[in-house]
Amino acid sequence: MNMVLNEEQRLLKDTIQDFLSTNAPVTAFRKLRDTQDNQGYSTELWRHLCELGIAAIVMPEEHGGLGFGYLGLGAVLEECGKNLTASPLLASVVLGASALELAGNETQQSLLDEVASGSLTLALAIDEHSHFDPLQTRTSLTENDSGFTLNGHKVFVLDGHTADRLIVVTRSRGEAGSRDGLSLVMLDSQTPGVKIDRHQLMDGRNVASIQFEQVSLPADALLGELHNGFAVIHTLIDRAAICVAAEMLGSAQEVFDRTLEYLKEREQFGVKIGSFQALQHRCAQMLCQLEHCRSAVVGALAALDKGSRGVSVQASTAKALANDCLQHISNEAVQMHGGMGVTDELDIGLFLKRSRVCNQIFGDSIYHRDRFATLMGY
Repeated sequence: MNMVLNEEQRLLKDTIQDFLSTNAPVTAFRKLRDTQDNQGYSTELWRHLCELGIAAIVMPEEHGGLGFGYLGLGAVLEECGKNLTASPLLASVVLGASALELAGNETQQSLLDEVASGSLTLALAIDEHSHFDPLQTRTSLTENDSGFTLNGHKVFVLDGHTADRLIVVTRSRGEAGSRDGLSLVMLDSQTPGVKIDRHQLMDGRNVASIQFEQVSLPADALLGELHNGFAVIHTLIDRAAICVAAEMLGSAQEVFDRTLEYLKEREQFGVKIGSFQALQHRCAQMLCQLEHCRSAVVGALAALDKGSRGVSVQASTAKALANDCLQHISNEAVQMHGGMGVTDELDIGLFLKRSRVCNQIFGDSIYHRDRFATLMGY
């Protein structure tokens, strides 16, 4: 398995690194947060990213895809993690477009062209509880003569307040906890009976809570087979977990680099605190954990590109390790910066908050360790 970026992927990484450091540094994220921007991200920045082809990186070639693969997308997400970049890349491309690609018919998949150009944004509504567990879906989809009726609620829908269309995980038969009876539907966010409320998480990430009350849907709103959506959801979890892990890897690397620079500059007792062996040992442990995480994330991205049978195991491995890595490194960074580390004046605290939110998105470490064990037959 090739786990090294090719020349084109390295060029992509360098390009997005230069672009984001110039146009979307952490200061831009602070501005969005402090101004309580209703959009939650810069539409101009998203337009420029789409012009660079970022939204088309993993799209099928017949829909304008660029063929960089998930290793290429991972490189982009890593740079986004370093800059805390706010954009609908994860919600619209990684989640929404993947659902269309995996389950959509020819007409539905034609929307991928609009997603790639940035003219259409999608959001996946999958969570219903404080802890990620799609099998506990209770949002009901009832079949009728004219199509379907949708009732229920979703929470923590990434960028759901700005999405043009919503892809909703529903239960069309059976009881919560069962793999059988899960179905996906797509609908316009302005459909009568849909109520959307925007929320901002502690890290500044935008989510929505969505209520569906007697929402009438045509038969062609269904994505894939009725009652048999689990396989699609399973694959979506793999892609989401790996891509979030790639973003977390970038954040962890940035926090580590900033902490090293601080240790080289800060003086205490007349010497640089980076000369203290106790802190050097802790930094060495951070580096080891960071490289361990990088190996897992890159391996999982490569497995997605190759279509490996064991990609689900690698996905849960990558997400669990990324959760632990970013949480540990952000904790250590705050401690090494001292009291200033938790003030809003320093960016380190922003990464600490991001680590806590990313830990919960698409499964925390407990969820993915349990999933890993189940997949391995335990």
